[in-house]
Amino acid sequence: MNSIALPMISATGSLESYIQTTNRFPLLTQEQETEYARRLRDSDDIEAARHLVLSHLRLVVSIARGYVGYGLPQADLIQEGNIGLMKAVKRFDPERGVRLVSFAMHWIRAEIHEFVLRNWRLVKIATTKAQRKLFFNLRSMKQGLGTLGAKEVQEVARKLGVKPEEVVEMETRLGGQDMALEPAGDDEHEQYAPIAYLAADDAEPGTLLETAQTARLRSAGLEKALASLDARSRRIIEARWLTEKESLTLHDLAAEFKVSAERIRQIEAKALGKMKGLIATA
Repeated sequence: MNSIALPMISATGSLESYIQTTNRFPLLTQEQETEYARRLRDSDDIEAARHLVLSHLRLVVSIARGYVGYGLPQADLIQEGNIGLMKAVKRFDPERGVRLVSFAMHWIRAEIHEFVLRNWRLVKIATTKAQRKLFFNLRSMKQGLGTLGAKEVQEVARKLGVKPEEVVEMETRLGGQDMALEPAGDDEHEQYAPIAYLAADDAEPGTLLETAQTARLRSAGLEKALASLDARSRRIIEARWLTEKESLTLHDLAAEFKVSAERIRQIEAKALGKMKGLIATA
């Protein structure tokens, strides 16, 4: 698999150009996909693997768009997703009657998710609850604004009940990287039409949490939302998003609850969606 040549996003290249390139690779019919997968499985045919990978690069782009708000370059997310795609192609069994697009989504998301956990800016710049509150509220108040002036800093500090220098420091950290990603779609369905290769408007788990906290990060609302969850869901949310220590990975929690990492992700997504609705009405 390492010998497959993929289109690259260079430091000086255009991300849009890369996306256009991936969209030019044709989608495979189920018969073509099965044939290539069998050739790879039976003969270790690298050319067959190349066809399978290239035809699904647009899927990686679509999924990478879903990881919005983490301050990580979209190009890096796509490259990590491509690693997950290649792992999926290597493990794909064409005899199970499942299309590669459905099988690959877990591997792509898992690879991107682990990359986000290792590099998420919030982990680095907002390590306490107070800093997280300032992080989300400041980001919400700065929507559409440039650098805050002295009077704006004073006003924000007054509204948030923090020192002006804390606002200035957090704003400086927030400005360290671009945030240009867009939300992608839900992945609860087992079968996907080609339209699923394009970004949808449904929120990803990380987007749901950020939207909820950015809009209404209130202690009472958050406690109410957490109290509405069952013990397992609450444990997952607290360990993944509300701990001041290092967040647990999907695989850590999968081992704890003796289920798959994908099952943990599904529980997490459902819990975040429920919390979003409760916090929004708090």
